Formats: sequence, C-alpha cells, structure tokens
Amino acid sequence: MVAEINALSKKNGVHFEIQSTEPDGAYTSLREQIQLGGVTDVVICGGDGSISQVVGALRDTNVHFGIIPAGSGNGLARAAGIPLVTSEALQVIFDNHFEPLDGFHINQYFSCMLSGLGFDAHVAHKFAQKKKRGLFTYITETVKHFFNASSYRFNIQLKDGPHEVKAYFISIANSNQFGNDVTIAPKARLNDGKLDVVIVNNMNKFRLIWEVLHQIRSGKIQPIEDENQSNGVNYFQTSRLHINNYDLAPLHIDGDPVDTNEHIEVNVLKNAFQLLMPAGQSL
Repeated sequence: MVAEINALSKKNGVHFEIQSTEPDGAYTSLREQIQLGGVTDVVICGGDGSISQVVGALRDTNVHFGIIPAGSGNGLARAAGIPLVTSEALQVIFDNHFEPLDGFHINQYFSCMLSGLGFDAHVAHKFAQKKKRGLFTYITETVKHFFNASSYRFNIQLKDGPHEVKAYFISIANSNQFGNDVTIAPKARLNDGKLDVVIVNNMNKFRLIWEVLHQIRSGKIQPIEDENQSNGVNYFQTSRLHINNYDLAPLHIDGDPVDTNEHIEVNVLKNAFQLLMPAGQSL
C-alpha cells in the first residue's frame, strides 16, 4: 500500500510526507508543520479509530482530511462513498472535493462516526487485545461473548425527562454505518446536526439476533417515548444527551476501547471537520 501511495502521489505531482500514527494521539509535530504553512490536507490510512483520533487532534487547524480505508469496518469511508481500493481512494483525494461533516464529543473524547456503551464496547475491548485483527477476528469475538452477554442499567436524560432502560448496548451515531455495510441507524446523516441514538433493550438472545439483523436494517424501530419502550429496539435523534451509566458499561469511541464513566455527556459538533470525498455523494 505504501509503495502504491508513493507512486500515484508522485505521478499526480502531489507533494507529500508519510508519517506514523502517534500512540498518545497528540500529533504535536504535525500540528507545528501545519501552523508553519504548506500542509493543506491530512490523509489518514487506517480505520475509524485512527480517523477519529487524528481528526479530533487536528480539526481546529482548518486542513482537509482524506481517508485511505485500511480498517476492520471502514464505516466512515463507506458512509461517505469513499472507495475501499487504495488507488480509487487516492483519486478522491486528488480530485480535492470536500464537504463539512459533523462530529460529536463523548465526555472528553471526539467521535467522528459511531460510539457506544455496552456489549459492542465489550467486544471492542476484547478485539483490541488480539494480535490478529480484521473482520473474521471481530466476528469471532462477537460470537464468543454473545451468549454470556448481560444487559446494563442506564438512565437517559432527554428534554421530556429521564428514561430508565436496561439494555445490551446503546449506540450513538453520526453515520448509518456500524461498519462493513451493516446498518445501525438508518436515518443518520453525516451533516444534519443530529445524533442518532439506538438502544437495544434487554430481551431474549434469539429475539435480539432478529431485532439487530432485521428491525434495525429495515428502520422498523420504536421511538423511546413509545409505551413499550422497554421492549425491542428504540431509536431517537437529538443534538445532546446525558446518560447515567449505573453499571459502568464499557465504552468505545469509533470502535476503539476507552475508559468508561458513570456520567456520559454527549454533544454534537456541527461542521466539525472537512472531509475529502466524492462529489455528488449523498450525505
């Protein structure tokens, strides 16, 4: 992949420098380069976790961000219509068309696509410990822990008051993608100023499979204010959210495990960053 990036960038007369991701996520030296001038685009070769980390660190520098998909799910790239083939993704970057996209904060963390609490975060924590990554490993970890999964108690604060729920997981999405073209929030848009919240409530495990595979994908899910809100899957849109995480359910940010908290504050960030993406792509 590196050789291909080098060859195509030089062929298109694009001046570039390849740097490694930074474990601390600060990107201080890159920020200094941007401030000194000459850096117009920052292209992330990686998955949603790497994208979230880099964009969160540098989004206030006014550069454009590009993506060469190289993750396990590539949810943001898929949602934005960015090709998974390296040469085609590079061509999108060379075409230099960009759109403003939203992001959101979960406590101190920046998220560009989808984050959540509960079972999927538990899998993310286990997945991060594996030496071999990829879709097969993620599916293996999901199946391995599925039947032992327990639900968690949450209190969700909304404009109409608090809602007590017991759920396997809560997903907070700016994208309709869970990754690998699996729909999690069918109404979500990348720049509508809203967050789409999906709550998968406590239920029989076999029913849970049906709800996740059929109900979410079809969009046939109930708003949280429904009188049967404790059953099935609930779905609502909001620009901000407070969650009391009674059982300290694990937390992930764009697929990467992070430390959880008893209190979760979520706020949308309208037009948080500029993404290089195909012209005419529906958001």
